[in-house]
Amino acid sequence: MSAEPDGPEDRLRRFATIWSRAVFPVTSTSLTRPEFEELLLPLARRLRVALLARAFDAEEGRAVGAALVRVHCTDPEALSRALDCVEAYLVLYCGEDGPQEELRLRSSRLQHAMAAGFAQALRERTLGEQEAIARAALQAQGVVAQALHASEARFRAVFEGAAIGIGIADLDGNVLQVNGALQRMFGGGEGAFRARNVKDWTHAEDAPQVWKLYDELVRGEREHYHVEKAFYRPDGTVLWTNLTVSLLRDADGRPQYQLALMEDTTERRLLNLRLRYEATHDALTGLPNRTLFFERLEKVLAAGEGQRFGLCYLDLDGFKTINDSLGHAAGDRLLVEVADRLQSCATAPGEMVARLGGDEFVALTTGPNARHEVDELAARIMNALLAPVRIEGRELTVRGSIGIVEGAAGERSAAEVLRSADITMYRAKSAGGNRFELADPEADARAITRHGLTTALPAALERGEFFIEYQPLVHLGDGSVRGAEALVRWLHPQHGVLGPDRFIPLAEHTGLIVPLGRWVLEQSVRQARDWCERYGDGAPLRINVNLSPCQLTHPGLVQDTVDILERAGVTPQALCLEVTESALIGADDDLLKPLRRLAEMGVDIALDDFGTGYSNLANLRRLPVSVLKLDRSFTQSMQQFPADPVDLKIVEGIVSLAHSLDLAVTVEGVETGAQAEQLRILGCDTAQGWYYARPGPLERLHQLALVDATG
Repeated sequence: MSAEPDGPEDRLRRFATIWSRAVFPVTSTSLTRPEFEELLLPLARRLRVALLARAFDAEEGRAVGAALVRVHCTDPEALSRALDCVEAYLVLYCGEDGPQEELRLRSSRLQHAMAAGFAQALRERTLGEQEAIARAALQAQGVVAQALHASEARFRAVFEGAAIGIGIADLDGNVLQVNGALQRMFGGGEGAFRARNVKDWTHAEDAPQVWKLYDELVRGEREHYHVEKAFYRPDGTVLWTNLTVSLLRDADGRPQYQLALMEDTTERRLLNLRLRYEATHDALTGLPNRTLFFERLEKVLAAGEGQRFGLCYLDLDGFKTINDSLGHAAGDRLLVEVADRLQSCATAPGEMVARLGGDEFVALTTGPNARHEVDELAARIMNALLAPVRIEGRELTVRGSIGIVEGAAGERSAAEVLRSADITMYRAKSAGGNRFELADPEADARAITRHGLTTALPAALERGEFFIEYQPLVHLGDGSVRGAEALVRWLHPQHGVLGPDRFIPLAEHTGLIVPLGRWVLEQSVRQARDWCERYGDGAPLRINVNLSPCQLTHPGLVQDTVDILERAGVTPQALCLEVTESALIGADDDLLKPLRRLAEMGVDIALDDFGTGYSNLANLRRLPVSVLKLDRSFTQSMQQFPADPVDLKIVEGIVSLAHSLDLAVTVEGVETGAQAEQLRILGCDTAQGWYYARPGPLERLHQLALVDATG
């Protein structure tokens, strides 16, 4: 046996040799095979460059396909053999040491590009030949007797040498003459054509207008027409063509003959069908992909009155964990198994399963009973996922969350239906997963509103749509105003004034809580400075600002606070930062370190919502807090007299414990005078609530402080 080529150029030359030997026998050329190989060598080099390039360029493949036409490889068999060579030998001889799977995929894409370039170049060449033939045919009619012989000679040369099929018939449809290319297309001799009439060449897939156009042409009402038409060959196979039929008139302008030009498009059509399949089906599972699913859904939704649909949107629970722990290969095998199971669930007429991407699948059912059928389909899917999947010696449990949308056609667009299904699926996942939920228009509206608020948050901060209201903190002993809690509001252009419960969780989820919290702190500290200027440095007014858990973990918290205080010229004692009890449960020293630094500077730290987090009271000693804000749930029973004795004892114990630890106690949610009096007797230090004032603008707080100062 001969040795393998040593270097890349030797291997490239070997590939070009194999290519030329395969294609040369079906190529119309006067060159010898070695000369033909030299023509293919630069094309092989272009394929190798495209195969190994960092970024895939389909244009290189199309250029190579077009070049094959230019070197007279116009026979469909030549293209087929060229593609077979590229598929079998390009990676072997030109792939070097690259990743084989990726190189084979790129080789496949190069084959598609070559076929597309070949088809385009052949079409352009064919159209040029058609034009030349048409001119020759018209010239063949000749109105000048002395030019008739020359015209007929030119027509004969084009007629016999053309690569496309040409046939001439009279106006009754009797075939008079066909060239060799047309005979090769149909696989029969000229005698077989003369025995048939044009009108006999019907096909089941003929468009209705094909024979209408034909009748108009033979009546002289039309000069030509162009259609895509199928023909049956004598062996029963189908020939697809681009057919152009022209009317030939005599010297007096009367219709005389019909001229048919046929381009064989069978291979191109099969290639287009293959490319269409690949473009509309998932490469991993073989299921219809998002593109094909949307086409089907849009057709269903565009159906007439009475048509109903049901859609199941499935997302696997915990799929990322499988990918991360076992690898993507195992994840892919799991997806294939899930796809097979889903396919077995949707076998009835009008049902379809598709993969949208990742671990998301959809199942569609249609019909007048879709409301009942979609529930059964969801139940079948959940049952199909129960059995474990065995992968790499492991049994994996598969679970999924399904969102179901059902309705009548014509009420919503495909995008709206899928959005509703997606929202509903996430609602099922939030409820614990491994279940299905039915779409709820009100829940959809809330989710869409939340999404709208989330996306509008960054611009809202830039446009200054946020503002602050203040709720006074009142000393229970003498009724004086000791400060206020800053409460941020959002003046939304469409939804009006929104409280923090509507947007703070969204800001925390997106990370915008950090710049928003910094803005609230800046505005509040500036207000504290104004109070000092209005009431004197000795005024006991203090501003309380809430900190979210995200802000606590932000590395710039301490420095931002210091910078804001220094720029405003405010002492740290004028600021109190409120942190919820739940945020500090089990907090380690790293989390408490910034709070300790702020407390050492003189900033008060308040433990907000105390009593809701079930924290160990003994842990209070290690927290850098100076204020306990007692949650309103402890004091609601005190709004009426007499209060619940148990609640009184609990609050009395908390106050006693707090004071023994040198902590002040603030009570939230005070709404009646009886409640305020009970809390004063129990020893609480300050309070806030509607009994004193609702959160409001700055001027109302000034008025309360002024009354306190003059009273």
